[in-house]
Amino acid sequence: MAGLLLTGGYAALFLYVIARWRFFGVPGLRRRWIGGLFLLKVAMGTALWAVYTFHYTDRSTADIFKYFDDGNVLFSALPAHPEDFVRMLTGIGNDSPRFDEQYYMRMNNWYRRYDTGYYNDAHTMIRFSAVVRLFSLGVFHVHTVFAAFLSLVGLTALYKAFIGFVPGMGPALALGVFGWPSVLFWSSAPLKEAVLFLGLGLFVLSIFRRLEGPWRAADVACMAVGVLTLISLKSYVLACLLPGMIALWWCRRTGGRRAVWKYVAVAVGVVAVVLTLPSVRPDLDVVALIHQKQRDMVGVATSVDAGSFIPTAPMAPGLAGMMEQLPQALSSAFLSPFSVWDQGIFGLLSGMENLVLLALVPWALIWARPKARVDIPLLLFCLSFCLALALLIGWTTPIVGALVRYRIPFLPYWSLAFLLVADPEKLKRLIPFPRR
Repeated sequence: MAGLLLTGGYAALFLYVIARWRFFGVPGLRRRWIGGLFLLKVAMGTALWAVYTFHYTDRSTADIFKYFDDGNVLFSALPAHPEDFVRMLTGIGNDSPRFDEQYYMRMNNWYRRYDTGYYNDAHTMIRFSAVVRLFSLGVFHVHTVFAAFLSLVGLTALYKAFIGFVPGMGPALALGVFGWPSVLFWSSAPLKEAVLFLGLGLFVLSIFRRLEGPWRAADVACMAVGVLTLISLKSYVLACLLPGMIALWWCRRTGGRRAVWKYVAVAVGVVAVVLTLPSVRPDLDVVALIHQKQRDMVGVATSVDAGSFIPTAPMAPGLAGMMEQLPQALSSAFLSPFSVWDQGIFGLLSGMENLVLLALVPWALIWARPKARVDIPLLLFCLSFCLALALLIGWTTPIVGALVRYRIPFLPYWSLAFLLVADPEKLKRLIPFPRR
């Protein structure tokens, strides 16, 4: 009962913040709707807890509990050894054998099974869980409430960044940003995706404000928090985002003419940089890292006998191997969810969501607005990010369940691309917009 009261108290506190904080005063989306979205996200996060409590009962392999349990180990240092707690939280002076013996070896995820030599993003989530533990008193559902709120902040930031480009289409944009089932499900629990959306939303909102006008101190702070969050969690999402961001900046500064060629030029430049990096820094061999990640994921899938495993041939060495598997990577990213539609409720939901995702393409073409009214540079930005992330995930993730989860960062951008092309008047047939 005490845990329920504590969880309800924090939920009420965040509802009050939503009602009072200027950040949540956004066009086309009333505060009570945002409050309702927050409660929906808490409910979805609780549903995910129930799935991993009553259906998938192996707590040691459940992502939703891994960081919580390891965060409790880190937090256990605070009462007797507060200096150890601070060192582990900051990562400063925490690499002596004593920390291994007393803390890290008691955790299940501080050291990963396949070490690529790059930053272990599990550390970020373990530290995040330890910080929330200061407020939760060990009640897991409080962590769900915090994660749901941080994710809501990030998704609201994305909505604020996008709404100026599709004025009067607030309900449709809200559905496209908040409403994807996989976004609701995976970003509403104390998982990487919840914090990832916080970083993604703050970064994109700050950059878009800079593209459209002068930068304020708050925008600089948002960008710093966003970049640090993305780097410490899933730096590849930031890497997929930056080429399109650079090309969009180029188009905004020089005009929208020949936007396609500007994006192609940036893409060629990025590929050239990626291919020359190993000669400067051997540890920054991105192509080799992608190959290794695919091998590691195949190893994980076969070791646990993953039910949604996609049989994948070993990738040939170098860039040529990646290009050879490019069609398969795109097929995995955009078509593989159909292969699990008959594997329980989650497979069915994934297949239905994927059907909507692909159906947006012909819908956009049928309901297209005149070409002169399409923001081509912004459309290309959205599509470039979706394509880059889809390729990276398709190359490295041969498990459909994981793939559906990993691709959720591009779903709001896919929605924006659809709205940039679709005519608002024709779209009203599907989603009735409120009258002004």
